[in-house]
Amino acid sequence: MNALTEKEQAEGYRLLFDGETLNGWEATRKPEVWLAENGHLVCKGGSGGYLHTKEQFEHFELHVEYKTAPGVNSGIFFRWTDLDDPVNTGLEMQILDTYDQDAMTSHSSGALYDLVAPSSNAVRPAGEWNRIRIACEGSRIELELNGTVVVEADIDEWTVAGQNPDGTPNKFKYAWRDRPRKGYIGLQDHGGYIEFRNVKLRELK
Repeated sequence: MNALTEKEQAEGYRLLFDGETLNGWEATRKPEVWLAENGHLVCKGGSGGYLHTKEQFEHFELHVEYKTAPGVNSGIFFRWTDLDDPVNTGLEMQILDTYDQDAMTSHSSGALYDLVAPSSNAVRPAGEWNRIRIACEGSRIELELNGTVVVEADIDEWTVAGQNPDGTPNKFKYAWRDRPRKGYIGLQDHGGYIEFRNVKLRELK
């Protein structure tokens, strides 16, 4: 747990969470709700804030495992550029207890939040561990949940603020094509209990 295999080391992966401390991370609010406990990165919930890396990353492949309490909403933010405005300057892979949901939306677990719905419902029931992979290379974004690629997107297609390529609205006040591509990785506290482990990343360029 929270260790790299020889193959991962050879491929250039490194741990972003050492399993014992929050070294390399900072909280935007109430740091006391974020803990390193029993090898897990724990969010007790209630801050409405984020825990983010001190480093910024542009082209990378990120792996994270997580499990939530029932009904919990969270997310993994990436390419987040303005720490004071995560909502508009961070892309988000949605984490939500939508195991029983039939029709996928851009707010379902695994979505590129408010931009692309997951192609299938790959999330596991609350209390079970889920595996996430987020790959960003140039304008290409790929999101994988529990071994299933659920989102493939070219962020250059988002050319108008507040609008998706198909003309439907989104919440963002910027056109994603024009946004910087180097940013922080963040874990969201949306008020509920969630645990993370095996947070590892390799840079692609």
